[in-house]
Amino acid sequence: MQPAPNSPAELDELMTRPTEGVLSALQKSSGTFAVLGAGGKMGFHLAEMIRRGLDQLGRDTRVTVVSRFADANARRKFEQSKFDVVSADLSDSRQVDRLPNYDNVFFLAGVKFGTGDQPELLNQMNVVMPRLVANHYSRSRIVALSTGCVYSFTTPESGGSTEESETSPPGAYAVSCLGREAEFVQASRQHGTPVSLIRLNYSIDLRYGVLLDIAQKVWHQQALDVSMGYANVIWQGDAVARLIECLPHAASPPFIINITGPEILRVRDVAQRFGELLGRVPVIEGHEEPTAWLSNSALSTKLFGRPSVEVSQMIEWTAKWV
Repeated sequence: MQPAPNSPAELDELMTRPTEGVLSALQKSSGTFAVLGAGGKMGFHLAEMIRRGLDQLGRDTRVTVVSRFADANARRKFEQSKFDVVSADLSDSRQVDRLPNYDNVFFLAGVKFGTGDQPELLNQMNVVMPRLVANHYSRSRIVALSTGCVYSFTTPESGGSTEESETSPPGAYAVSCLGREAEFVQASRQHGTPVSLIRLNYSIDLRYGVLLDIAQKVWHQQALDVSMGYANVIWQGDAVARLIECLPHAASPPFIINITGPEILRVRDVAQRFGELLGRVPVIEGHEEPTAWLSNSALSTKLFGRPSVEVSQMIEWTAKWV
């Protein structure tokens, strides 16, 4: 078992360490690289892993990061790491039109949970923005981040939704995510753009994510609602590596893949384990619904192997960071 990272710097180094699979994918991918929407939670780790991988391969290739960078500290972190930093609003067609061409584009931008009551924002950020980007970069190779929330709910006994499962998700947020995918599919079919669509759930960093949410409730002895009682998770370093590894798989029509861990976790069981590690008795509220958003990672495991960080290790590391 790997030792737990003891500082943010150690954590970032671990999460951005290129794997053999990443180096192989980068070796197959010539040209320039850009990460769009880099100011979000995964952006720095993805860009830094690409940069470190290119350095290891001896390629003097700059990596460009694009975001609105409303947070000056986020921009400064990229500048200190010697990325080419571009400030742009990807939902503004005029600003997108001014962006340079890049051979390899990673698209991370969009709005997340908690915006279901803002339909105009959802449409602008999760539908219009992907359309602008997909059309502007029609001659690039694109890896676009989506979500496992595009699937219908399913039972834990099913093993999770596969890439061929029904996509009729509940709620305005999830429907907008399906709209994002549709824009990349349309552009790929129209222009022949090679695209990989990444249905991710849920990425784990010791500073945020599903496991930390559970651990904090256990530590503070706050009630934990287990009605949404099951989940998949994957270490963010593994998720970032998989995004890069999907670059050579980009195709037209798009290559679609679930990126998550192979286990289906029961939230109640995770809380009990945190209770053991933290010396607390979890306060459980409610009862598990029979279905949840769950994804089957068999294809990812077949192509890329098991994640390097197991769930048990993530839980133990998270407990030390609470």
